[in-house]
Amino acid sequence: MGPRLLVALVLLATACGTAGGGGNDVQGKTFTSTSVTEQGKPRPLVEGTKVELRFTADGRLLANAGCNQMQGPVKLDDGKLTVTDLSTTDMACPGEGLQEQDEWLSGLLGAKPSWRLDGQNLVLTGANTEMVLAPKPQAPLEGVTWTVDGIVTKDAVSSVPEGVTGTIAFKDGHIYVQGGCNSGSTDVTGADKYEVDGQRITFGSSLAMTLMLCSEDKMKVESAILDTLELGEVTFEIDGDTMTLMNANGVGLKLRK
Repeated sequence: MGPRLLVALVLLATACGTAGGGGNDVQGKTFTSTSVTEQGKPRPLVEGTKVELRFTADGRLLANAGCNQMQGPVKLDDGKLTVTDLSTTDMACPGEGLQEQDEWLSGLLGAKPSWRLDGQNLVLTGANTEMVLAPKPQAPLEGVTWTVDGIVTKDAVSSVPEGVTGTIAFKDGHIYVQGGCNSGSTDVTGADKYEVDGQRITFGSSLAMTLMLCSEDKMKVESAILDTLELGEVTFEIDGDTMTLMNANGVGLKLRK
């Protein structure tokens, strides 16, 4: 093969983007649509909506087109996006065209579209449709005050009592907690700093808290925070401006930036 032909092939491969492989480059990321075309012409989405695709670290796809939430196990082998057992919530979509848009997205995902990365963007291609999605910016774990938005017990999520604000912050290797009444941190004399390994946070010291007696609602949020952190190890998953913290006992928190 001559040098000119080799250069031409390299340029062609670069122009076409990276064909989808096993999906490691999209797992744990969320993408939002920037353009949709059908048969080469723009397909307008319902005003104020975008398609959002979230690929979880445990191999599921969560999809939304402005109304109902869809999800199912996903495989990304050989450049094909294959969703099995795609389930959806059954909310009544209030806006005109939202129900039809949900059905359109469900049909696209169910037809095993091709996928590839074009730089940072995800490109899905169906029989007559091409959709370009940009990665959604992720909030950082550290240096952010995360507010408790839900309390997780196994597979159930309960809401935070009205008027109660609990927060967690990860900063300079220490965890800082405000439970709505009492506060505390791992930043005590001789305390080990936490370590982040992938999506796992470990910390070797106990959380030192003040010990005021608070109202029942405040104590509920405080107890949920302490129960989540009691094992000295949690996993975290950040999706845009939200985060889920879970420990090995299935106890955890939903938090927002």
